[in-house]
Amino acid sequence: MDTLRDKPIKFSSSVFCLIILLSVHNSTAELRRLVQPPKSDGTLSFLVVGDWGRRGSYNQSQVALQMGKTGKDLNIDFVISTGDNFYDDGITSAHDSQFRDSFTNIYTAPSLQKPWYNVLGNHDYRGNVDAQLSPILKDLDCRWVCLRSYVVNADIVDIFFVDTTPFVDKYFDEPKDHVYDWNGVLPRNKYLNNLLTDLDVAFQESVAKWKIVVGHHTIKSAGHHGITKELEEQLLPILEANEVDLYINGHDHCLEHISSINSGIQFMTSGGGSKAWKGDVNEWNPQEMRFYYDGQGFMSVYLSEAELCVVFYDGYGRVLHRWNTYKKNIYTDI
Repeated sequence: MDTLRDKPIKFSSSVFCLIILLSVHNSTAELRRLVQPPKSDGTLSFLVVGDWGRRGSYNQSQVALQMGKTGKDLNIDFVISTGDNFYDDGITSAHDSQFRDSFTNIYTAPSLQKPWYNVLGNHDYRGNVDAQLSPILKDLDCRWVCLRSYVVNADIVDIFFVDTTPFVDKYFDEPKDHVYDWNGVLPRNKYLNNLLTDLDVAFQESVAKWKIVVGHHTIKSAGHHGITKELEEQLLPILEANEVDLYINGHDHCLEHISSINSGIQFMTSGGGSKAWKGDVNEWNPQEMRFYYDGQGFMSVYLSEAELCVVFYDGYGRVLHRWNTYKKNIYTDI
């Protein structure tokens, strides 16, 4: 299949940030890199939404409307999707009408005509994974960017997108009535070992002020799915060792912010893009739980060289929670 390696990704005139895809040749790392230029003042703003693809139902269209308004107010540079892009079973081919009905015709606001960086969720793996990765989708809608695992370099921040579904044992051992597309993943142990090695190398090579990791599955969550033990055991130690600032996920259909008492990592769940799970919340250490909302919505992230700010919004665009932090040892001229 044709790949995106070494090709510039071209966007329409309304998408004014050029994304350049580069191969990594200077190390053993295999993760592909995308370059996302920041604004002229060096800052970045983006939205994060997850678990959304339902042809507009379950208030997906309402959330999309508010994303458009907030995106305009913040002058966003791009959008991140935390996976489960198409329910219930991904897409069948690159020409599946789900892509148009759940993405192109839903996120129509001018402010959302920017690159969409996607990861795959478990529901996406129930369909044709190669279809979501196909450059045909980019031809159909030039915003679409989807690889299994990759890095977006935006000068002050490196954003590491991680394919988390293959980590989860139950999808292999107890798939129930579901059929998962493991083409490109098997043999599984080799795939995961290579991915973890590549991530560790990419973290160590990063010179960005901020490091953000995006995956579909939770590491810490008080929601329905709770802790993903496989990620807690295999991925989290690498994140902690490399002083990652944020881990952003979907999977639980809620909005959530958990701090860690063991590290500086902040765990942010943005999985409220359509169907939410009201009342489905478990107890969590109050020293770590900063915010939980069992409804629909999305989040925004603002970054400068010195500041990182996260804001959560409900499906009507109302601010629910705001958190910010500052990088030490950053000095500006007065």
